[in-house]
Amino acid sequence: MKRDKLQRIYRMGIYTLLVSGLFWVNLAGAAVSEDLTQLSLEDLMNIRVTSVSRKSQRLTDAPAAVFVITADDIRRSGSTSVAEALRMVPGLQVAKIDANKWAVTARGFNGRFANKLLVLLDGRSVYTPWFSGVFWETLDTVLEDIDRIEVIRGPGASLWGANAVNGVINIITKDASKTQGLLLKALSGTEERLTGTIRYGLGQKSNKPFRLYLKYINRDAGAFSDGERAADDWHVLSGGFRMDWKPSRSDKLLVESGFFDGKAGTTAVFPQLQPPYSQRRDVDDGHKGYHLLTRWERTYSPNSDFALQFYYDHEDRFPTITHAWEDIYDFDFQHRFGMAGNHEVVWGMGYRHIYDHVDDNPVLFYINPSRRSQNIFSAFVQDEIDFFKKRLNVILGSKFEYNDFTHFEVEPTARVMWKIAANHSLWAAISRAVRTPSRGERDSNITYTILPATFSDGTAPPSMVTVFRNDNLESETLTAYEAGYRFRSGIRFSLDLSVYYNDYHNLRATVPGKPFEVSMDSSPFLVLPYTLENYTDGQLYGLELASNWQITNFSRLQMAYTYMLPNLKSRTTPSEGLGYDLENPRHEISARLGFDLPRRFTLDFWWRYVDELGDLVDGYHTLDVRLGWKPTHGFEMALVGQNLIENRHPEFTPEFFTTCASEVQRGGYIQLIWKF
Repeated sequence: MKRDKLQRIYRMGIYTLLVSGLFWVNLAGAAVSEDLTQLSLEDLMNIRVTSVSRKSQRLTDAPAAVFVITADDIRRSGSTSVAEALRMVPGLQVAKIDANKWAVTARGFNGRFANKLLVLLDGRSVYTPWFSGVFWETLDTVLEDIDRIEVIRGPGASLWGANAVNGVINIITKDASKTQGLLLKALSGTEERLTGTIRYGLGQKSNKPFRLYLKYINRDAGAFSDGERAADDWHVLSGGFRMDWKPSRSDKLLVESGFFDGKAGTTAVFPQLQPPYSQRRDVDDGHKGYHLLTRWERTYSPNSDFALQFYYDHEDRFPTITHAWEDIYDFDFQHRFGMAGNHEVVWGMGYRHIYDHVDDNPVLFYINPSRRSQNIFSAFVQDEIDFFKKRLNVILGSKFEYNDFTHFEVEPTARVMWKIAANHSLWAAISRAVRTPSRGERDSNITYTILPATFSDGTAPPSMVTVFRNDNLESETLTAYEAGYRFRSGIRFSLDLSVYYNDYHNLRATVPGKPFEVSMDSSPFLVLPYTLENYTDGQLYGLELASNWQITNFSRLQMAYTYMLPNLKSRTTPSEGLGYDLENPRHEISARLGFDLPRRFTLDFWWRYVDELGDLVDGYHTLDVRLGWKPTHGFEMALVGQNLIENRHPEFTPEFFTTCASEVQRGGYIQLIWKF
């Protein structure tokens, strides 16, 4: 009752915010105060990115489908996590499974264990070998420290290697020299119970600037479709430091480290050996880890430099079904130089060593061997050739990798950028990428459910539905054909259009085998076996559109649209096997309307539409509203309302295991930031 009353009060506050905000917009006119953090459209077009070619270049010159989320975008969106901010990117599918779990991918194949998207944080791959993907609840940093997030839709394997199949997300934090002084942040609301951050930067005068930070998050649980409170609340403590030392004009040394330690609640249905053969329980899954990264960069000239990077990453997970930990050691070297006047060559080498351990679960999970070492050797080369005074650029390159599972892999690309006129450009690309099998697919057997006896007299034993490992699983392959068009009309409007055709082969599918009997705890069970096989092929077509419109000096509209159409077919009949579940939204729309108001107020609206996920989840609309006030350079306050259209709505259904998804609820929070 008390919660319902608070929600009514909150809704009244949001409606008041909307009405008053629109009133202020009408009064704004020429009296608008300048928002010093707002980037102009010209600034946005001149943003430099590094992820496409492993060198700094203007966003408009990158021959790929690239979208950049700026620090200002994150601030004014009201996002409280990296995953939330990614919702504004066309071509990305972002869905919340419950209060602490996310499904994030690029160009299809979404899920909790999505495995075709490479995610980097300051050059460190936040990748887990269990399924070749990302646990998003462990990917956290101080949002105010993020300089930009570069998102490449489409293959990035020619530079970044296996598993950069459908996209690359590169999260780049600010140089320590830009985060000097003390920052205090407090955030509290209906769903975000409490977020507290303290960050301190020092050392700029000594040419060795550094920063330290500590962050705590406590998020409320979601709700099920019947309104019952879920058990997926989440809390985590994280911290770290970064130092950027410039010993000379040509050298830079980065040293960065961090840790996290938290627990995430889950409601799940677990198979058991006794009737009724399943049990629904509320559990807490623990996760903790730490890392160290160092990178040395030397610049010889504007066209020549090299970088040497090393990082160590440790992660420990305590899910209810098992306990697993991993150590990752990664070395990376790259060198860039000019040649023959119009050539610019980038080449490099890398080595990654992974050592892990996984405990068995007597009913759910079996893995052999329990400990494994993996080694990945790689090399890449890329040549960018300029023609006609840099109006036509051609890029040819490839990555070469050797891994312990599928051995030698080649991932080439060919890209071209044609600047038709000052404000018009076209690009096209053909690329090959692979996703190598994960540790879980090669080494583990997983029991998903136990079905009760089908005969009333009990002569037929219960059945265990189990997916078995496959030592001979091959890499999934993609040949991608992409094209894009960019247009800019003065300093008021820009448009970025991308189209693609993805041709997939050897996608993973589960194929049934012959049932057999086993004895568990002296009771007979019938095993219904499935084996992972490379049994699915097909195509995926898509279109992505992003635009920026500076309507007036104090208002801007940013829009994104995604269209995707899959056409995948298993080599088995539907009754014999199960391939990828491609129930991805066909249409997605994002519209962000922002106003700079008098007296340093800002008002932002963010509306999104996500199409239905087949028969799993209905389509839904969301609206977020943020009112910000920055009376001084060192203080900012924001009131944010999220998911205002519906009381709650589901966004995703887990594809593996029996986690009970909760629904995303209407919520809001107040945020205070002090800088000294």
